[in-house]
Amino acid sequence: MSWHRKDGDDLLLFLKIQPRSGKDAFGEIMEDTRKLRIKAPPVDGKANAYLVKYLAKTFGVPRSRIIIESGLASKRKRVRIKDCGRLPQALHES
Repeated sequence: MSWHRKDGDDLLLFLKIQPRSGKDAFGEIMEDTRKLRIKAPPVDGKANAYLVKYLAKTFGVPRSRIIIESGLASKRKRVRIKDCGRLPQALHES
């Protein structure tokens, strides 16, 4: 299984979030998840809100199309991006 897959017109991402990072960046692929470093702290939902904002910018979609389906209180998250055609070129595995 990959860290992402199509589900109809949507794209599902399987991420392991590392909050309080020095910079925002996608990291290594770990079996069926991909590490994502974000600057926001995991306090009062700030990391989740920041994650939605960061993914919307990265994928070029409105924030309303980003849904954290599971893992709201966990580092491991399943995120749905509604009506997302494909991964940005920079995120393709080699």
